[in-house]
Amino acid sequence: MEFIQQNLMWVGLAAASGGMLLWQMVNGTGGNNISVNEATLLINRQDAVVVDVRETAEWSTGHIPNSRHMALGHLGKHLSEIEKFKEKPIIVVCASGNRSGAACGTLKKAGYQQVFNLAGGIHAWGDAGLPMTKK
Repeated sequence: MEFIQQNLMWVGLAAASGGMLLWQMVNGTGGNNISVNEATLLINRQDAVVVDVRETAEWSTGHIPNSRHMALGHLGKHLSEIEKFKEKPIIVVCASGNRSGAACGTLKKAGYQQVFNLAGGIHAWGDAGLPMTKK
């Protein structure tokens, strides 16, 4: 008990971060985080669909080849564009992996079963030296 009183700030921080993780699990947001290596395996072996939820200006600077651009703010309106891929794995990408977590939640609520969040986002993809395009 004395430890908790002396380290109240740290205990509070640990409780808050744990609560946020629990909220994501209960609320259905966030996807299964996968590494760049796992994403390339899904793309190559299971023909996974990559959905990039960054803003148009970010998309224009470079994106994963054959990915589909659906800005997070408009994702709900454009789900019909990927409806035919509902049975395939969907890999969601943003700049760093944060916005794509919210997009994963939207996709799960829409009935997509295999939804994955690219950990580290497009930055991790680029850091791994994997191809990007501006087309």
